[in-house]
Amino acid sequence: MADPASYRPKTGEIPTQPGVYRFRDAQGRVIYVGKAKNLRSRLNSYFANPAGLMPKTRTMVHTAAGVEWTVVGTELEALQLEYTWIKEYDPRFNIMFRDDKSYPYLAVTMGEKYPRAQVMRGDRRKDTRYFGPFYPAKAIRETLDTLLRVFPVRTCSAGVFRRAERTGRPCLLGYIDKCAAPCVGRVTAEEHRDIAASLCDFMAGDSKRFIQDLEARMREAVAELDYESAARIRDDISALKKVFERNAVVLSEDTDADIFGLREDELEASAQVFHVRGGRIRGQRGWVVEKVEDTGDEDLIEHLLQQVYGEAASTDRIPRKVLVPRLPANVEDLEAWLSGLRGSKVKIRVPRRGDKRALMETVEQNAEDALRLHKSRRASDLTARSAALQELQDALELPVSPLRIECYDISHVQGTNVVASMVVAEDGLAKKSDYRRFAITGDAARDDTSAMYDVISRRFRHYLSENFDPNAHPDDVAAAVEAAASGEASAAAEPAEAGAAAAGGDRQAPARSAAPRANTLTPVARPKFAYPPNLVVVDGGRPQVDAACRALADLGITDVQVVGLAKRLEEVWVPDSEFPVILPRSSPALFLLQRIRDEAHRFAITFHRQKRGKSMTASLLDDIQGLGPAKRAALLKHFGSVKKLRTAGEEELRSVPGIGPALAASIRAQLDAAATAAAPAVNMTTGEIVDS
Repeated sequence: MADPASYRPKTGEIPTQPGVYRFRDAQGRVIYVGKAKNLRSRLNSYFANPAGLMPKTRTMVHTAAGVEWTVVGTELEALQLEYTWIKEYDPRFNIMFRDDKSYPYLAVTMGEKYPRAQVMRGDRRKDTRYFGPFYPAKAIRETLDTLLRVFPVRTCSAGVFRRAERTGRPCLLGYIDKCAAPCVGRVTAEEHRDIAASLCDFMAGDSKRFIQDLEARMREAVAELDYESAARIRDDISALKKVFERNAVVLSEDTDADIFGLREDELEASAQVFHVRGGRIRGQRGWVVEKVEDTGDEDLIEHLLQQVYGEAASTDRIPRKVLVPRLPANVEDLEAWLSGLRGSKVKIRVPRRGDKRALMETVEQNAEDALRLHKSRRASDLTARSAALQELQDALELPVSPLRIECYDISHVQGTNVVASMVVAEDGLAKKSDYRRFAITGDAARDDTSAMYDVISRRFRHYLSENFDPNAHPDDVAAAVEAAASGEASAAAEPAEAGAAAAGGDRQAPARSAAPRANTLTPVARPKFAYPPNLVVVDGGRPQVDAACRALADLGITDVQVVGLAKRLEEVWVPDSEFPVILPRSSPALFLLQRIRDEAHRFAITFHRQKRGKSMTASLLDDIQGLGPAKRAALLKHFGSVKKLRTAGEEELRSVPGIGPALAASIRAQLDAAATAAAPAVNMTTGEIVDS
């Protein structure tokens, strides 16, 4: 690991103004982003006594190889720039309040001819009304299913809707009166839009009006002795009331607020938020994060608000009030930033008494319970993963624990549509953001070993090109890679601080000569394939291992260990060994390798099926005379799949724009001929298939 004293800047060089700073590792990757009112004071704190730092901070300063900074005018500018860089670089040592899913909302697509109600996540769409957030997603799905009884809005996809239009038969929801079935003309487009608008009004808080209208209709039905209608309306009223029974009224009906709670210990912090809309709890979220610095609650809350609302640039997602247990130090800047995102005033407050204070105590209790549960689960999970990695290191005689493992698998059908997958596990857990897929063509696709050589070569050529000067000599590349792996700074590498000017900092990077220089290797910061693995696992035996080792040797890479996991007996093949390593069937290390190998196989198979499906579609339509690219695209868009196209009649084909009667008849005849040619010949006497 690097010595922080080797790259510590001189105290007089660091400005005392507000700014944002970045730590970089030996390959130039940004590993930490922070901001400070006084850059000199903050940066000196990292180097004064590294032994007294938090464990993760101490690891960070020893992993880094350089630090750079950018001076800004105000703390608000520092806040905005810090958030921008965290989103851009995704630094591994920053506190990241991550969750595996985005917020679920009830969305009504009012911009469509026939509006559709659905549960939607992710970016917002134009002319669509959103209600929520709701959490978990199951809650809003149950709510929507209940509301369809009273507001039978369309919920089907575009493909299902078009199929119902063609066949004249509605889907199941149409038959059980949970859809007004505009697809078959039971209601007009205007009537269906009115139903959707009523659903939106109800979700927006105008619930009493609908319930009162239904109660009046029920009384009228009873007066007319129409007890069946009265019973049906009674059930509708119960359904509407049930929707709001799920979300207890906790505050006044005009309250829209997010209430945050926080609990922490020396190493980790747990955060919870309750989303209150219209006085009711509509959703709840939680995060548990590792603490990087010895930060107080105020800094944690600032980071939390920064990341939760950073991309929530809409009125519904950012409420008028944000209630927190303690105010951040720069609360005015945070309020100004959030108000700019929302487009109207946002207030950050600490509730002192009353219902809001009582609700915050409930949120904080949830955060405490979540932290306790996380620690109990993590203790067992971390112990198991650590044992597996340690056993793997011992069994394979690796110099270090394989904290990053990459696994490769080849997939094809008799040499066609050859593809490969790369999956990544860090600390024994899948890191799906680093997964990659490869399409293999030409001579590389002739067999599995050639394909493996091609994939490994391509992956590590990317690694070399993204981390080092492509003009450097291969021997320099190999030396720098080995030095980076051991945590030592390469003697030939330029100082990491030289890149400070790229971010607009005070320091100026020296101009780099266009001509290649002997024994000079310049790290560059590109994140795609930047991190090298400690262990490469290939799906296969000795031939695949030899191919992978040959690819690495040809690139001058000697510090990456390669093993192969053969499916038949689950033996582990290592380079230059006549016999495999046999791990016990109950071995945690073997289970870890199997899990990674199976994930690579799944990922490769998925890509292969997609590629094969596209090629089959292209082959079938390419063979039909009279179809150009536009008409082929129109057919696929209309029918949705080749399977449905094969069964379409001439009348259905004529309904596609651009397909006339003559062309429809020609397409149908050619599809029939292709089906007949593909069908096997059968001996009518014996019933056996005849080999043609």
